[in-house]
Amino acid sequence: MNLGASDATDPPAAVVVRDLCVRRGGSSVFDGLDLEVARGGVTGLMGPSGCGKTTLMRAIVGTQRVRAGSVTVLGQEAGSAGLRHRVAYDTQAASVYSDLSVEQNLRYFARLVGAPRSDVGRVLDQVNLRGQAGRRVDTLSGGQASRVSLAVAILGRPELVVLDEPTVGLDPLLREELWAVFRSLVAEGTTLIVSSHVMDEALRCDRLLLMRDGRVMADTTPARLLSETGASDPDRAFLALIEKGAG
Repeated sequence: MNLGASDATDPPAAVVVRDLCVRRGGSSVFDGLDLEVARGGVTGLMGPSGCGKTTLMRAIVGTQRVRAGSVTVLGQEAGSAGLRHRVAYDTQAASVYSDLSVEQNLRYFARLVGAPRSDVGRVLDQVNLRGQAGRRVDTLSGGQASRVSLAVAILGRPELVVLDEPTVGLDPLLREELWAVFRSLVAEGTTLIVSSHVMDEALRCDRLLLMRDGRVMADTTPARLLSETGASDPDRAFLALIEKGAG
């Protein structure tokens, strides 16, 4: 179901998935999946746990083995060497070294991605961790550790940042702080893909891909989703789509 197809004048998509087939553990996750992610803004990849969000993100960043089909990212095949410094991926678990300080982690990963030394200070300020730069990661709160992982992901100013449920388990204040960071990245021209199973986060996104059981139920915007389903909130809208699909 497409609640709002792309206009012919839109810029080239950041991600194009065509006829994607993926099997994991002997089961089919995707069987001919097609979708596009527009450049710029925040695209929310929304849906319940187990619907295929993480598998899709892994396919986009080139770490998922695919059975058939294609995934094109920023004009290149997903996982291509030319994308290593253009695409960043932040997994659900904080992907940093807990026995190192925040700054030590950032300096180490900056060397790995070839980011300038000055980038460490930039990302510390951008994720509001300048005051915790000398602290070991294992002494930080969960929200602070998540921001360290995000800081690592944005070293080198990648064009596309893929975030797998970055706000899961965080309190409303910390979620608000992270979304402020996401918006600052978008203002600089970065394209973000943010997955979540918390449907109220859909209203924070510019565009939505709503998934269920390995397929895209809708490609839309938050306003259009509510308008065309007649629902008062994203949870009810998602349920309305399910009922319509089953009807």
